[in-house]
Amino acid sequence: MLLVYTHKISPRLKYVFKHICTRILGIEVGFTSEIQVFIAHDDIKMSYTKQPLSNEFFIKSHDILFEQGLSDIDINIHNWQDTKCFFYIGDKSVLPFDIFSASFYLLSRYEEYLPHVKDEYGRFTASDSLAFKEGFLHQPVIDIWAYKFKDALQKQFPEFQFPLKTYSIKPIIDVPSAYTYKLKGIIRTIGGILKDIFSLKFKSLYSRFLVILGFIHDPFDTFKYIINRQKTSHFKFLFFFLIGDYSTFDKGINPNKKKFVSLIKHIADYSIVGLKASYFALEDINILKKEKLRMESILNTSLKASRQSFSKLNLPESYRNLVELEILEDYTMGYVDHVGFRAGTCTPFLFYDLDYEVQTPLKITSYHIMDNALLKNQSLLDKKKFLNNIIEEVKKVNGEFVPVFHNYTFSNDEKWEGFKELFNIILDSANET
Repeated sequence: MLLVYTHKISPRLKYVFKHICTRILGIEVGFTSEIQVFIAHDDIKMSYTKQPLSNEFFIKSHDILFEQGLSDIDINIHNWQDTKCFFYIGDKSVLPFDIFSASFYLLSRYEEYLPHVKDEYGRFTASDSLAFKEGFLHQPVIDIWAYKFKDALQKQFPEFQFPLKTYSIKPIIDVPSAYTYKLKGIIRTIGGILKDIFSLKFKSLYSRFLVILGFIHDPFDTFKYIINRQKTSHFKFLFFFLIGDYSTFDKGINPNKKKFVSLIKHIADYSIVGLKASYFALEDINILKKEKLRMESILNTSLKASRQSFSKLNLPESYRNLVELEILEDYTMGYVDHVGFRAGTCTPFLFYDLDYEVQTPLKITSYHIMDNALLKNQSLLDKKKFLNNIIEEVKKVNGEFVPVFHNYTFSNDEKWEGFKELFNIILDSANET
């Protein structure tokens, strides 16, 4: 066990040390503010305070881990070998940066609590983030820093054996609507036909009738293909189904339709199924609770995972609602239009409530790429290069790569041409040594 001596054992300090030491590096960590206990410890140890006690492994602490609430923090970004970092602490420390304070700033989403301009859906945008502005959004910097910390520890304590960690993947299949034409009901179907006619979309009209009459498959019905890919993968896919009520933002399938319920149950036989919370459930815990109970009645088990519509988050309310409803995992943290690491890590972490200064049981798994973001690259070759680059960043730190694809991504729509191949690249990346 790594023992950390510090002048004050704060909730923030325990939270971030456990993420870096235990979640990323796989070692247990303990804390003490008593010098005698620290001296007597005969395993690996370090001090994290303002001044070293003697010649021990020492990292100088920034103030952020000992504060409460939000403050105006001065952040200056520096280059650090193959990456970037902030909270420079000088050369008296084993590391030139306080990686624990910098990691806390990113993990807690400190900047998302501060005043910022939201997009049309009320979301925090990638272009407003420190990582985007300073050019390190494409790297899981916290994991990179953690491995620098590990190397320094290994140098000081060469006998200590760190556990081995391997690269993994967690593919997410987002299902805002299971079908394009099927199970839409008479009124919506008639409305769709009229819209096709007035918009002169005769190809869509033709496809609609063929699907309704059962001559061809619905374009969004790609589930057989995805499940076949699941069967060949060692890693479980996560499907998130929208089962909220029809609204301006959410236009899914009526959850009372027996065939839709059968589809969800069928998918749950092979993969993990979670709730894609509707747009209005984000603001209203009662709607969220109704959707949670609805999904649990379909699955006949307690709901463990959720994702918010449009990847929208309102911190800290969104996560507090999940905690209150005992939803244990969330997969919303990411940017729909940019590839990268919104929270600076490719390792799942716990939500820290900055207002209450408490670590919660909610596990956040941030996603690193959404299919829409790849559309920015014109050619399939560029898409492959872009995808392989982000995979390589995660592999370097033996992290968990989390992509988000939609059921319609695997359709025959020319917009999504080549995306099956891109998905296969992700699945194959976990088989490579």
